[in-house]
Amino acid sequence: MGNLYYGNDAEPIDIPDRLLAHVKVVVATKLRRGESFTLSWRHPADVAGGRSTLWMHPSIPLRIVFDVAEPEVLDPQWLQELAVAASSSGGLHISLDEAAVRIVPGARAGI
Repeated sequence: MGNLYYGNDAEPIDIPDRLLAHVKVVVATKLRRGESFTLSWRHPADVAGGRSTLWMHPSIPLRIVFDVAEPEVLDPQWLQELAVAASSSGGLHISLDEAAVRIVPGARAGI
């Protein structure tokens, strides 16, 4: 499970490494272009509240920490889907459960 630290909040957002690797690429691309957008997700059952949304902006500090040292194999189709969503008026919505399902064919799990 990776962590996304955003702004001055000391509490990280826990995101599975596989999903976080894909989100990192989309977020970095958007922010490098100076584009702001929202990032939203539903909380797991054991976390208070129902859902959260962040306003992703280039001037707000962002740090991503992966649990696994080896980089993930990225799925180009999934990256494209996330990038299109991030550019939409609704912003990027991620499913914390989807990461386990979206495995690149032929890739080893956990990479």
